[in-house]
Amino acid sequence: MLTHARALLTSTPQGRTAYLHADLHDPASILDSAELRSTFDLTRPVALSLIAIFHFFPDDHDPHGIVRRLVDGLPSGSHVVITHSTADYDQGVARLVQTYLDRGIPAAARSRAEVESLFVGLEPVEPGVQLLHRWRPDADVPPELTDAQVSGYGGIARKP
Repeated sequence: MLTHARALLTSTPQGRTAYLHADLHDPASILDSAELRSTFDLTRPVALSLIAIFHFFPDDHDPHGIVRRLVDGLPSGSHVVITHSTADYDQGVARLVQTYLDRGIPAAARSRAEVESLFVGLEPVEPGVQLLHRWRPDADVPPELTDAQVSGYGGIARKP
């Protein structure tokens, strides 16, 4: 993956791009990395996108602590985006999680309240944590799309 990423990375001073090979279980290695520090000006707000990752971090992997440590390293005014799978609407997601667990892959589906708890200490952006296709939907959302088909929550919050 690293070789492929390096081949794709091209940037300009106005739109610098970097690839950081790191373990999210160790937020300090990310926040202290030369790649991060040379790419972002952390005196100005940034966006932290944690898309479809925390369903591979069950509670015993401390997802709340990971989010907190990452957010602590960001300047005020930064935004955090999190999406996460849920079994609230489709028990097939719970079976999928069990399949991962049976194969030794850590996994967890979380309820809306559990996803909201990942944003503790942050100011939610309206409409808060919602099913992904219902978070500020536009005309492109197919009307026949069901909550069970999506089975994922998302939200955005601002660091005060």
